[in-house]
Amino acid sequence: MSTDWRVSGTYFEACNCKGACPCLFGHVPTEGHCDALVAWHIDRGHLGDQALDGLNLAMALHAPGNMIDGDWRVMVYVDEAASEAQHQALVKIFGGQAGGHPAMLAGFVGEILGIERAPMDYQAEDRRQSLTIGELASASLTALEGQDGGEVHVSGHPVAISPGHDLVLACNERVTHRGHGLEWAFSDRTAAYAAFAYQAD
Repeated sequence: MSTDWRVSGTYFEACNCKGACPCLFGHVPTEGHCDALVAWHIDRGHLGDQALDGLNLAMALHAPGNMIDGDWRVMVYVDEAASEAQHQALVKIFGGQAGGHPAMLAGFVGEILGIERAPMDYQAEDRRQSLTIGELASASLTALEGQDGGEVHVSGHPVAISPGHDLVLACNERVTHRGHGLEWAFSDRTAAYAAFAYQAD
């Protein structure tokens, strides 16, 4: 496949940190480690002539300490709606083999526990985001209300999954994951979402 690629859409994360997540600023998680479900919904995307519009990719991850120290353990979920060619394209892009910002993120991963196809239901309405990954995982979150009823944004944070885009801070209502040694269920912890746009170097 060609290395010409681009994906853009919405990124969100929900983790076990309390309050404003210190991981965004390169500090140790509030619980000493980070358990998180992160996901990307692609509005528009392609790798070569392979369209990726409307597909999702998610990761359940465990960071044993400061996230910038790496050694993340990661389980990858690829949208079951993807064809085999689309599946391979998503794994290549988000696994870092196609370069761009995902390649930098992949450098923090110490172990990939598996890559699994799964049905995904992503929903976004007003200030709410949610994702269900079959019977394996789920996350739902709502944006925090800031001044004058507006959103609360974080800009220019040094640890950025979606560089160039403000994060909208949120609170997760419930996050669950089971399997592959990553077992958790928590609520009322930190969350965020943002636009993202990645492309070939």
